Amino acid sequence: HPLWGWLGLRPVFAQHTLVEHEALTKWSKGRKSIVEIGVAEGASALALRKGMDPSGTLYLIDPFHLSRFPWISSTERLARKIVNSINKGQVVWIKKFSFDAVKDWTEPIDLLFLDGDHSEEAVLRDWHDWSKFVIPGGIVIFHDARVFENGWTKESDGPVKVVNELFREGKEVGWEIIEEVHSLVVVRRLGE
Repeated sequence: HPLWGWLGLRPVFAQHTLVEHEALTKWSKGRKSIVEIGVAEGASALALRKGMDPSGTLYLIDPFHLSRFPWISSTERLARKIVNSINKGQVVWIKKFSFDAVKDWTEPIDLLFLDGDHSEEAVLRDWHDWSKFVIPGGIVIFHDARVFENGWTKESDGPVKVVNELFREGKEVGWEIIEEVHSLVVVRRLGE
């Protein structure tokens, strides 16, 4: 239970591998406007904050709606504790679903990490809603988006299907896959 993590009785539960954690930190290096959709306990946000530009902003979007007692969400409290363990840049918490948060969004993004609802429809919606804000040369990282040896993902998973359709089958023009690490797929918007 996240409460035990918040109380310091267990480590944060990362939903990614150590290699993925290192890749998130690497790709966030020098980035000034980072958006993560789907924060959970904050392990990936911690990786992003480690690498980000000290003058940058990390926007964390998650409704934290799965708690039995939303007014004292231990998942949210644990995420805030973990993310605040590093004092680098600014963090803006947006406690909404991504499809609601985007309604008021106007900021350019140089790194977008998609790790929210994993249904195919939701991943496509997040892509279409948010990718238009990614600057030329900016990147989008999809989590749980490729099948890899000894991994947990399947061809039928939403992120895998979306990445295959958009980038492997070439339906999305102006983007290229630049790295694949375990379940992560990193795509870059072409142009400068």
